[in-house]
Amino acid sequence: MYRLLFDLVLRRTDPEKAHAGTFALIRTVAAVPLLRDVVAAVLGAPRDSSFGMWGRSWPSRLGLAAGFDKDAHGVLGMAMMGFGFVEIGTVTALPQPGNEPPRLWRLVDRRALRNRMGFNNAGAEAVAAHLRRLRATRRGRAAVVGVNIGKSRVTPLERAADDYATSARLLAPYADYLVVNVSSPNTPNLRDLQAVESLRPVLEAVRVAADEATTAAHRAPVPLLVKIAPDLSDDDVDAVADLVAELGLEGVVAVNTTIAHDEGPGGLSGPPLLARGLDVVARLRDRLGPAAVIIGVGGISTGADAREYLAVGATLVEAYTGLIYEGPFFARRITHALAADERRAG
Repeated sequence: MYRLLFDLVLRRTDPEKAHAGTFALIRTVAAVPLLRDVVAAVLGAPRDSSFGMWGRSWPSRLGLAAGFDKDAHGVLGMAMMGFGFVEIGTVTALPQPGNEPPRLWRLVDRRALRNRMGFNNAGAEAVAAHLRRLRATRRGRAAVVGVNIGKSRVTPLERAADDYATSARLLAPYADYLVVNVSSPNTPNLRDLQAVESLRPVLEAVRVAADEATTAAHRAPVPLLVKIAPDLSDDDVDAVADLVAELGLEGVVAVNTTIAHDEGPGGLSGPPLLARGLDVVARLRDRLGPAAVIIGVGGISTGADAREYLAVGATLVEAYTGLIYEGPFFARRITHALAADERRAG
């Protein structure tokens, strides 16, 4: 049914408008008590897929990748849709509109997306207010929420550490984990921050700001991860991993969208990322050892794809593009497949 809807309606609609309409519908359903309970019962993760990490319970190992819910408006809706956790953002210290449209394209033959959104978001202060209201409710406190932060477009690279620290200070008290995004291709020169000499001061500043904020809020320190691009060389992946270990960060999110394509400007997501994503995750696991948390993201369309990420060393997995092409039962199919694997493994 969804395939028919996609082919007849959604693929003929501007991708950004289709996203906005679908997201609004999900949020509306999630606000109706009886209806959301019915949807969650149909689409939710099985009870035996839950596990404990970082001092709290996670409903499953599948999360929604950053980019879908930029401003933390739909956390409860996406949890209703079967995702065990939601990574919101990317959030910048200053509000910004992003790049001029068109800025999102479907590549239907490859079941991929290309975007040059440019970190369009309401800014860290506004998003913090959204999260504060969310965490004031019982359902909001139960949701597992990651917060992905990036550099404001107008901030020069030499002031990036202060910019990231501002976001961390505002958002860390409401996050279950914090992700420093230095790998989007759609903010000029942002990927230069993946070089360890540039990345070190950013991560150090975020760590200090986040720790100060959570201490003031009487919370434990928030786990800190860094998100890297698939286009890094293997040597650069190793260098980032070594810096993560040196600074005592909790882990890495791998990978972001790729610029290694000839489809036009922007980053490509979806199945074309799968092979490189698996390679990077395996390399990170080998370099970081068993204790680090690695979130595998890129090209997950099926339960088999998620299994591959876990098999090569991912602790958790995230998806976004697969949801667009597979529809509302996407998360359910993957979480049930992973739960069945765990049951067979005992």
